[in-house]
Amino acid sequence: MKRVVITGMGAITPIGKDLKSYWGNLLAGQSGAGPITRFDSSAFKTRFACEIKDYDPLDYFDRKEARKLDRFSQYGMIATAEAIADASLDFEQLNRDRVGVIMASGIGGFETFQQEVVGYTQQEFQPRFNPFFITKIIANGLSGMISIKYGLRGINYCPVTACASSTQSIIQAFNYIRLGKADVILAGGSEAPITEASIGGFTAMKAMSTRNDDPATASRPFDVHRDGFVVGEGAGALVVESLESAQNRGARIYAEIVGGGENSDAYHITATHPEGLGAYLAMKSALEEAGIEAAQIDYLNAHATSTGPGDLSEIQAIQGLFGDHIQRLQVNASKSMTGHLLGGTGAIEAIATSMSVQEGQIPPTINTREVDPVIDTSLNLSLNTSTQKDITYALSNSFGFGGHCAALILKKFV
Repeated sequence: MKRVVITGMGAITPIGKDLKSYWGNLLAGQSGAGPITRFDSSAFKTRFACEIKDYDPLDYFDRKEARKLDRFSQYGMIATAEAIADASLDFEQLNRDRVGVIMASGIGGFETFQQEVVGYTQQEFQPRFNPFFITKIIANGLSGMISIKYGLRGINYCPVTACASSTQSIIQAFNYIRLGKADVILAGGSEAPITEASIGGFTAMKAMSTRNDDPATASRPFDVHRDGFVVGEGAGALVVESLESAQNRGARIYAEIVGGGENSDAYHITATHPEGLGAYLAMKSALEEAGIEAAQIDYLNAHATSTGPGDLSEIQAIQGLFGDHIQRLQVNASKSMTGHLLGGTGAIEAIATSMSVQEGQIPPTINTREVDPVIDTSLNLSLNTSTQKDITYALSNSFGFGGHCAALILKKFV
């Protein structure tokens, strides 16, 4: 089996429109939540979200290209371009037949779908749809467009597993490369779900926070008074590469990927298993693949969306798997700052985990004022301030509607 490393990263998030600002604001504990500006939300129970600030597609695309891309594809293309530059990839020097793209999305072109369907119902004569309607809404469109833009002829597809999607994209890139089926894969995910239909749908499920009087503190993972997640938007992209390819290029290496676990709760379409069975199995599978014990994990980036049963089921899985080691395990919840990017969340959290491994700094969990008493008091949840810690192994969790569970293990590269 080949060793697999991360050599480039790119991000566009509610707390930073590039890798440097995203990481800096994570460490600073900055909240990305605020009142929705994308549309009039005054009639909604939830009137806030984690939007990307001051975004203009014409800062990144010409007018003609921007019209062909849904917002989720724009975000994904932006993050991918940054990751490619960050890795100093020169595709002219690589075998493009062995360079792939696995870019995920949980929903795809939600904004375009809503605009076109609403527009259709408002037309009285000769109803029309945009000729780019289909190519803008399909979730795999982003992966295909990246492949076309850079002429990459390797593996190309889009995992769609709700909020586990982009973590699974990274795990699958890891698998293809270590089996020798590719040299380099651009992996990650993107989502742009801040629309009337999305906010209305999640609110109807009673899944979202309604803390409209104080959006900045609404995402409060592990807090006894948490009342739901805060939706976010954005994208993350990683250059996943064989160690051999990276060394041949003289590339900088952020971290090594050593394990990935993918399991199912097999319980409920939206609710997590009460005891976190799928999460437990995914983490256990990742540990077995990495060939390490739970006690060797130094840091865990939790899925922790700030929902009542969801946070507790993950904590139960962690406590069950790590046992007494939880006293030495550092856990954090970056969604307290970014909100929940759905299909894009695993990618930006894998990026944060990679940075933590490389720099020995763990971002805080913000807004958690009173830890749920069900949680073991010896578990360090990285509350309020960033933490310095030498990290050899780190684990990042992602779970999605449908019972999809994914866990990714990164190792300090030596």
